[in-house]
Amino acid sequence: MATVLLCRRFPRLSRVTTLSTTAKRKAESGSSKSEQDKEENPETANAGTQSAATIHLLNPLDYKVLYNPAAYARSRAVSQQHAARSGGQALGDAFTGPGSSQVHHTFNTSSSQALPPLQNALPEPKSKPLLDSISARLSTVQTEEEAEKVKTEMHDSKEDPRVFQKGRPEYRSVSYDKSEPLETLPLEEGDSILHSVAICEGSQGPATLADYFRKLSRLPVEQHVALVSEARFNTLCSCAAKNVRLFSTSDLIDVLKSCVRLVVPPAHPLLDACEDEFCRRVWDMKLDQLLLVADCWRCLDRSVPSYLSILFSYTNMHWKDLTLPQFVQLVYIIGEGRRSPTDLAQKVESTILKYLDVFTLEELGAICLGLFKSLSGISDHVMRKIADRVSLQMEDMSTYALVNVLKMLRYSRMDHLPLLKELGKVIPARIPTINIQGIMHVTLTCSSLHYFDEGIMAAVAASLPSKVTYCRSKDAAKFLWSFGCLDYEPPNEEEFYSSLIEQMHRKLHEFRKFPEHLLTGLLGLAFVKRFPEELIDYALGDEFVQKTRGSKYELTKDLFTLSRSVEIECPNYRGSRLPPQLDQEITEMVLNFAEQEIYVRPEIVEAASLLETVLGGPEYMRNHMILPHTRSSDLEVHLAMDGHPIPFNSKHPIADKKLEEVGVSLTDELMTQLIKGRPNIQPPAEAENKAGTGEEAQAPSAVLLGQALLTDARLRVEPKSGRSLEPPPSLALNGHRGVKLAIQVSNRNHYCYGSRRLLGLHRLKRRQLQQLGYVVLELPFWEWFPLLKRTRLEKLSYLHYKVFNPALLSRAA
Repeated sequence: MATVLLCRRFPRLSRVTTLSTTAKRKAESGSSKSEQDKEENPETANAGTQSAATIHLLNPLDYKVLYNPAAYARSRAVSQQHAARSGGQALGDAFTGPGSSQVHHTFNTSSSQALPPLQNALPEPKSKPLLDSISARLSTVQTEEEAEKVKTEMHDSKEDPRVFQKGRPEYRSVSYDKSEPLETLPLEEGDSILHSVAICEGSQGPATLADYFRKLSRLPVEQHVALVSEARFNTLCSCAAKNVRLFSTSDLIDVLKSCVRLVVPPAHPLLDACEDEFCRRVWDMKLDQLLLVADCWRCLDRSVPSYLSILFSYTNMHWKDLTLPQFVQLVYIIGEGRRSPTDLAQKVESTILKYLDVFTLEELGAICLGLFKSLSGISDHVMRKIADRVSLQMEDMSTYALVNVLKMLRYSRMDHLPLLKELGKVIPARIPTINIQGIMHVTLTCSSLHYFDEGIMAAVAASLPSKVTYCRSKDAAKFLWSFGCLDYEPPNEEEFYSSLIEQMHRKLHEFRKFPEHLLTGLLGLAFVKRFPEELIDYALGDEFVQKTRGSKYELTKDLFTLSRSVEIECPNYRGSRLPPQLDQEITEMVLNFAEQEIYVRPEIVEAASLLETVLGGPEYMRNHMILPHTRSSDLEVHLAMDGHPIPFNSKHPIADKKLEEVGVSLTDELMTQLIKGRPNIQPPAEAENKAGTGEEAQAPSAVLLGQALLTDARLRVEPKSGRSLEPPPSLALNGHRGVKLAIQVSNRNHYCYGSRRLLGLHRLKRRQLQQLGYVVLELPFWEWFPLLKRTRLEKLSYLHYKVFNPALLSRAA
C-alpha cells in the first residue's frame, strides 16, 4: 500500500532548552511520532487500522478565513447555545450577535507551507460510492465547522458594548435603538420625495424637511448607499444645513437619527451643521436628549469632542438628577469618546457605590468597559466592591461583561483573590466558545496580575491553535507574552508555540505599523527559551529599529533585552544585531536608572552593607547589574574553592586597614532561636507585607533557611583585625578554582501571586547567569523581609549561612 508523506516547513527556530517532561516520558516509553500525533489528534486515530494519514491541519491550501479585527468575547448565552450543539450540528440561527451590516475581511492564507485540504489527504477508499459518501459528509462537516468558527469570532464593536441597553426600557429614551421596528417606505414614494426636493429646492419648511428625512430613512436597507450618493438627497441635506437653526430640537434629533439609519459618512457637511447647532442648544435641552444625541454620534463613528465637553459640564451641574440608566449611558459615552472628565471622577465613584447592588451584571460590565476605554482611574475601594459582587455572581454573568470587568481589574492592578479563584472555576469551560480577543484579555489579565492558574492557561493553550488565524498581531503577541511571563509551557507546547510563531510571520506587515507587538511577542518567547531567528533578524534590523524610534512607546529597552538574550543564549545566531552605539547608549540609560531607583532600595542597601561586614570589606562584594538587560541588580561575590572570599571590586581596592572588634559570640540560646524560629510561619505573600507595615517580623526558621546553620557557639559572626570571616571547616575544599556568586535580593514582584513560581523575566535572568558561569544565590523575600526587622546579629548570621553554604561550592566543584 502506498504511503503518502505530508511535510510542512516550520520557520527556523532556535530552541535552547532541556527535553520537556512530556517529551521525556514519550521517549522513554518508545512512542512513535505517529502515535504521538494520534494522541494529540484523536480524530485521526479512527481512520482505520490498515492505513492512516497523520494530518496537522493548521493552514490548509485555499482555506479562507473570515476575520474581523475587532473581535471580542461572545455572551454566555451564545456560549451555552454553542455547547448544546457541540455534537456536530451547526449553530444555525443560535447566534444573536451582530446584524447583517457587519463587514468582514477575507484573507487567503494559502502559502508554500500550507497543507492540502483534509479530504485530499484521506486514505484511498475501496469503492467509489464510499468515497462519494465520505466526501459529501466531510464537506458538510467542514462547512458547518467553518460557519461555527466564524460565528464564534464575529463581533460588532459598535453593537456588542450596547447589550446592556436591552436590560431596561428606560434606555430607549437615551440611546438609538437599531432594532426599533419601522414600516418600509415604497421606492416610488421615496422617488417622489426626492422629486419634490429637486423641484422646490429651498422652499420647504424645517418640519417638512425633517419628515422627508424620517421617510427616506425607511427605504429598504439595500437602497441606502445609492440614496446617500444621490444628487437630490444631497440637495435635501444642503437645505437642512442652511435651515438648521429653524428646526425644533425633536425634529433635529430625528434628522440625526435618520442619518444613523442611512449610514451617512461621519464627515458629511450636514453632520457638521448638526453638531454646531447641538453644541449651541445643549443648555436648553433635556438630559435624555443630550445622551441620545451623543449616542447617535457614536453610531455614526463621528468624533465630537466639543459636544462631549459641553455634555460633561451639563451633567456635572445636574448630577443629582441622574437616574441609574442615565448614569450607565453616560459612562458608556465617556468610554466610547475615550475621554475621562477629571471633574466627574469622584462623582462617578460615589454613584457606582450608590447603585452597586441594583446594577444588572451587563450594566456592571458596561461601566467597567467605559472606565477602561477612557483610562479613568478608580479607587481600590470601589474596584474591590465591584470585584466582590462579580466574584459572587460570576456564573450568571455573560462572558463579554466578565471580560470587561477583567480589563478594569487589570488596569487597576487589583489582586482580588476571590474573583481570580472563581475565574479559575468558571472560565476554563467557556474558553472553547469565547473568541480570540476575549481569550486574549482573560490570559492577559492573569499575566498582568501575575496570577497563575494552570486550569485557565491549559484551556487557553488547548483552544488557541484552531483559532490562531483569527489572531491580530496584538493578540498573538499578548498570548506569547502572557505564557512567557507566567513561565508556563502547556502540554501541547510545540503545537501551541509553532502555531503562534507562524501567525507572527503572517502578520509581519502589521508589525511595521505596531512594532511594539513584535517585541512583546519575541520577549515572551525568549522567557521560555524560544528564539525564532527570522523574526529576531527582522526585529534587530536597521529598518525595524528605526520604526521603534517613531513609536509612542519606549521600545529601546525591549530591543536591548532581546539583543543581549540572543547574544547569550544563541551562540550560533548570525542575523542582525543591535548597533554597538545604540547598545552602549541603552546600557548607560539602564545603569543610570538603576543608580537612582534600584540600588537604593532598602532591602538591597541593607543586604549589601551587611555582606561587606560578613566578607571583610567592600572590595569583596559589588552591588551592580551583572546583566543590565534584565533590569534588576545583583550582589556579586567571588569565593575561592577553599571558601575564602576573593577581592575583585576595583572600585574599592584592598586597603591596609583594620576593622574594630565588634564580634558577637553566638550562644547556644541564640542558635536555638535562629534555627527553630517562631511558630506559625507566614506564607510568602504575607511576609513582605508585614515587614513593610511595622508588624513584628519573624526570624527565619530551619524551614526558611533550608538547613540548620552549620556553625557553633565559638564562631565569630563579625570579622576582627581587618580580615574576612573564616568559613566553616566544611567549606575548606581542595582545589584552586573559584566560584562567582550572583546574589539575588528578591521581592514578591519577581514571583507569581502568592506563590514561589518565578516570573519569566527573572527565570530568564537566572538561566543566563548560570550560562555565564555564575552560581545564583537568592535571598528570598519570604526570608529576608522578615529579617529586616530583626537584630543585626541575626541578619549577619543568616547572610553568613547563605554565602558559606557548603552546597554552593560542592555544586561548583
